[in-house]
Amino acid sequence: MQLSTIDWVIIISFFIVFIIIGLVVAKKSGKDSKSFFLSDRNMPWWLLGVSMVATTFAADTPNFVAGVIREDGVFGNWIWWSFLLTGMLTVFFYAKLWRRSGITTDLEFYELRYSGKSAAFLRGFRAIYLGVFFNIVIMANVCLAAIKIGHVMFGLSSIEVLLIASPVVVIYSAFGGLKGVLLTDFVQFIIAMVGSIWATIFIVNMPEIGGIENLLSTPAVAAKTAMLPDFSKPELLIPLLIIPLAVQWWSVWYPGAEPGGGGYIAQRMLAAKDEKHATWATLFFNFAHYALRPWPWIIIGLASIIIFPNLESLQAAFPNLNPAFVKNDLSYPAMLTFLPAGLLGIVITSLIAAFMSTISTHLNWGSSYVVNDFYVRFLRKEATGKEQVAVGRISTVVMMLFAGLLAFFLEEARDGFNLLLSIGAGTGLLFILRWFWSRINPYSEIAAMLISFIIAAFFFVNGKMETPMIEMAGHWQLVLSVAITTIVWVLVTLMTQPSNTETLNSFNSLIFGNESKFKGFGMKILGFFAGVVGVYCSLFAIGNFIYSNTILAFGLTAVAVICGLVIIKSFQRTD
Repeated sequence: MQLSTIDWVIIISFFIVFIIIGLVVAKKSGKDSKSFFLSDRNMPWWLLGVSMVATTFAADTPNFVAGVIREDGVFGNWIWWSFLLTGMLTVFFYAKLWRRSGITTDLEFYELRYSGKSAAFLRGFRAIYLGVFFNIVIMANVCLAAIKIGHVMFGLSSIEVLLIASPVVVIYSAFGGLKGVLLTDFVQFIIAMVGSIWATIFIVNMPEIGGIENLLSTPAVAAKTAMLPDFSKPELLIPLLIIPLAVQWWSVWYPGAEPGGGGYIAQRMLAAKDEKHATWATLFFNFAHYALRPWPWIIIGLASIIIFPNLESLQAAFPNLNPAFVKNDLSYPAMLTFLPAGLLGIVITSLIAAFMSTISTHLNWGSSYVVNDFYVRFLRKEATGKEQVAVGRISTVVMMLFAGLLAFFLEEARDGFNLLLSIGAGTGLLFILRWFWSRINPYSEIAAMLISFIIAAFFFVNGKMETPMIEMAGHWQLVLSVAITTIVWVLVTLMTQPSNTETLNSFNSLIFGNESKFKGFGMKILGFFAGVVGVYCSLFAIGNFIYSNTILAFGLTAVAVICGLVIIKSFQRTD
C-alpha cells in the first residue's frame, strides 16, 4: 500500500504533537514521583475519563472485536461486555474509597490494609509480577496488533514496525509522566473516534458492500448480527453469555476491569481532584467504553465477512505475511487498506494513537509499581524525587524493549485475552471483599494468586500437548479455576489470623471514618443496577438504530435516560 503525501503529513504532524506535549510537561512532571505518576492529584473527571477510554482502545482492540464477530457473531462480544458489571461496581462502591486512601499506587493498599512482613512481601512481589511481567504480556499483545497493521498497511517487517512506533511513545511517556499521558490520551481519543467512524461510513458505502441495508441483508452477515445468542443453543449461550454474566465479571482479574478497581483505573482515580471527580471519571469511562465506542469496529468486522469470507482469502490478499499471523483478527487492518488518501492517514494515525495511548499508560503504570512499590520500598527508601523519576524512566525503556521481543511469540489478539483471563481467574471476589471483610489477610491474596497461576499454567501447557491430559472446553476451564481458587483462598482466610487490630482500625478510620462500612448500600446497589441497565440499553439502542429497528431503539433510549436520572439521584443520596 502506498501512502500519499497528505497521509504522511497527517501522521508525522501528530507524532510531533505527541512529542511536544511530553517535552512541555516534562519539567513539572519530573520534579518528584507524585508529579510523575499522579500529576499532583488535581486532574478533572473528564480528562481522566477520556484517558481511561483511550487506554482501553489499544491497537489490538478493534482487531480483537472483528475477530470475535467473524468467529461467533456480534453476541460474541459478551465475553468483554460482561465486564461492565465490574466497572459499575467500581463506580458506586470503590471509586471514592480509592481516592480517599491517598496512596500513590494501588499496591500501596497492601501495607495500608494488612500488617506484617507478609504484607510487605505481597506488595513487593506484585510490583514485579504485575508491574513488569504481567504488564509486558499486555503490551506484547498490543505490539502484536501493531505488527499486523504495519505489515498489512505498509509492508513493514515486525522489527521495522516496532522501531518506528516505540521510540515516540517511550519519549513522551518517559519525559511527560502521567500528565503527558493524559493530555496525549485526550488528543488520541478524538483522533481514534473520528477515524473509526469515518472509516466505517466509507467502507459500508463501498460498491462491494453496497450500503448498510445491503450489508445487513447479506445472509453470511445477517447470521452474525444478533446481539444476544440463541437461547435454544446452550453450546453458544453458556460460554458466551451465561458464564460471562454469572461467573466471569466478579471472579476474574483483568486489566481495566479489575473487581474493586485497580491498575491504571485506580491510578487515574488516585490522580483525581477529589472523590466526586474520581467517581464521574469512572462512570464516563464505562459508558464510553461499552456503549459508545464498539459499533464502528463491529460494522467493519461484519463488512469484512463479505470482502474476506475466510482465512484463505485473507492469506491470498497478503501472501507475504507469516501464515501464523493470518487469523480472523487480521480482518480489521485488511479492511482499512481500501481507504482513500487523507482518510487513510487519519485512520492510520488513530491506530498509531491507540497503540501509543495504551502502551504509554502501561509504561507509566508499570514503572510506578517498580519505583514506588519495589525500588523505594525495598532498595532505597532515601531516594530523592528526581532519583525516583530517573528510575521510572529507565524502567519505561526496559519494559518497552521486552514487550517488543515477546510480541514475536504471540499469534492472535484473542490468545492474549484468554491467557490474561485464565491467570486472574478466581481472584476477583477477594478484591471485592477485602475492603469490607476484615478476616482477609495477605495469605488470602498469596494463596489466590498462586493457585490461579498454577491452574492457568497447567491448562496452557495441557492445551499445547498433542494428546492433552484433560479434554475440557475453555469456559469450563475458567469455571473450574474460579471454583478451586475461590475455595482455596477462603479456606486459607479462615485458617489464618487477620491483620492486627491497630492496622485494621487505622484503615477503617481512614477509609470509612466514624461511619458504618455499609452506609448507603441500598442507594449504591440501586445506582449499580441503573448503571448496568442504562449502559446496556445505550449499547443496544445504538445497535438498533444502525439495524433500522427505530421503535425499539427509541424505547431503549428512554430506559437509558431514566437510568441516568436514577444514577444522579444515587450520587446525591450517597455524597
